[in-house]
Order: sequence, then structure tokens, then C-alpha cells
Amino acid sequence: MTRFVTKLAAGTTALAFAVAPGVASAQVDEETGPVAYANAAAAKVGEGENAGTLVTETQKSPLKAGESRLSQDRILLPKDDGEKNAIGPNYLVHLGKYDPAHSPYPEGVASRDHNVVATLKDNNVPTATAETNYALQDTSIGGHSDLENTLVVLSGAKTSVECAGSDKVTGTTTAEKLWVRNADGELVEEKVPAAGGEVKLTDLPFGAPRDTDAKVGVEDPAKTRSDLTVRPISEFDSLLRQDQWRKGELNAAAGWLVEVVTRVKDKDDKVIEEVPSRYVLGGVSCSIPENFKPSEPQSSTPQVPTKIPAGAITPEHTDGGVSPLGLSLLGGGLLLGTGAVLTLRRRPAPAERKS
Repeated sequence: MTRFVTKLAAGTTALAFAVAPGVASAQVDEETGPVAYANAAAAKVGEGENAGTLVTETQKSPLKAGESRLSQDRILLPKDDGEKNAIGPNYLVHLGKYDPAHSPYPEGVASRDHNVVATLKDNNVPTATAETNYALQDTSIGGHSDLENTLVVLSGAKTSVECAGSDKVTGTTTAEKLWVRNADGELVEEKVPAAGGEVKLTDLPFGAPRDTDAKVGVEDPAKTRSDLTVRPISEFDSLLRQDQWRKGELNAAAGWLVEVVTRVKDKDDKVIEEVPSRYVLGGVSCSIPENFKPSEPQSSTPQVPTKIPAGAITPEHTDGGVSPLGLSLLGGGLLLGTGAVLTLRRRPAPAERKS
């Protein structure tokens, strides 16, 4: 147990937040006030101009007491061709819910809804939680079942943050179990790394998340190998996030970081490409001003659920985070909607592999 964002928006979906009647605080400042964010999964594949980054729907706490919760429609990353064009079609992240006939999880890991929510409490304290099971698959390795394509599993994973005052800024990253496909090709249980620790394995039989023109028809999947690191994170700058996911004077962050470095080889065992990839699972944060103090709860009229469309950007507008253009802000201070914010690099779409 331990303490732990591409280019184009893939469609527009709806996000609603609900507020319990009877208690709510006065509206907080949108630019500097307390805020929390929760994200189910994000990925970055490659580096430099060839990198693709995908951030699923990010929930932002409202400006008055209430919550913003991720729709259960999001159960996979990438979920469509647009998202696959950004980070490649080979790696899939499952978010808990699955068809029993096609489970990517080991026996005993139940199908479940995720719980990804950013909240502003009735005393203006921001909190965020991301809780579910995660399975990372490589469909290019050609397993005979979904489970045989699974590389990494985190079951009972939960990340949470709370910013209740200058001396009460906390983040926690936990998981019940961790499985990794080892060098012999077997999915085995590993010890869940503690805060400050990591699981690091080398020479694993993982393919790359994406294909490139230079690789197709040249690489030898049997010789390609990857190194893996799994660790909890607590640094805000380690999160993969949209530009609108802001940092404050005091911050807490949590998430699980899964890093894969794939050495793509040819039949002569020569490395023809090295592909790094990063996955942040359950990235959450909260931020407050230095002089923040919780308020006394006040009665207020509940806010109306709000739909926020996603937008798209071009690579030249990307600087650090992922910034959707054309976002509509329709009341309540909710900023990031349930349409995934996705940026695509100007490069050919990767070829689809068949498993």
C-alpha cells in the first residue's frame, strides 16, 4: 500500500455535476481560489516533435460547494480512432469495467465502476479522488485471450488529495495488488511499491505503443524488448495535464506512474528505434492560496448541472500541458468537460496491428 494529459479533441460529450441541497459556501475566486482536479488516465508516447499526448476527461471542482464526476462512458484509453492516432493503437488502458467474456484482469478482479471526482466541500476545502482497477494491455503481442495481452494490472487503486489549510495539504496513492508480465512472459504478482519506492523490471516482452513507417515490416516482435517502471507520484509537475489544470500557491498531487521504454529491434537484434511512453493513472491534485482557511458552511441554492464541450489545438499551441481551444464555460466555474482533450502531432496515423 502506498501514498500517487494530445493533440485533437475526440468528439463532444457531456459532463454534469450535482450539488447536494441545503449546504454550500460562497463562490470561490476562479483564478486564485481553492480548486481540485481528478483524471482517470493520461498518456504520453514518444518525445520531442514526434510525441503524442492524450488526457482523458478531467474533472474540476465547481466554484460553489459540489462535485464534478467522470461519466461511466469512459472505460478505455484510447477509446476511438482519433485517440489512437495520437498515442498509437497498440497499448490500451482499461478503467475497471469489462465484458466478463473478455476480461483483461487476473482471476478474482471484479468488473467495477470507477470513482473519479473533484469536490469543493461546503467549507471551501477542495478534494479529489480517483478509484478503480487499471489494466494496461499490448494488443500487438498477439495473445489468444485478452488476459494474455495484459502487461500491468493495478487492482484496488486509489489516489486522493485534500487541501484543508497551509499545514493540511495531503495526497495519498494506494493499491491492493500489482501484477506485471515478466521476462518469461508470465503475469505475476509484484509487491506494491511504497511512497518513494518503485518496481523496476528490464528486458520484458512488450511491443511499442505505436507503429511508424520506418518500423513496419522491419521490426522483429520476438526480439523487441521493454523496460518498465511503476511508482507512486506526489509531485504536481509529474502529472500529465491540460494547461487549464492550474497550480496554486500550495498544492497536493497523487497518481500512479507507469513508464515503458521499448527498444524496437530487427531480425539481426539491432535497435532500430527506442520508444518511451508514460502513463499517469488516477492523476489528482488540489490547490489553495497560502492564506487559505476553511469557511463556515452557508446555505445556498444548488447549482444546475452543466455540459462542457471539449476543443482542439494544434502542436504549435502546446507548451507543457494540453490546452483545448474553444472551450465553453457555462456557469458554476466548471472548466474541463468529459470530451477527452486530445492533441495530434502532424505525422501519419500509425498502422493498425491485428492481434
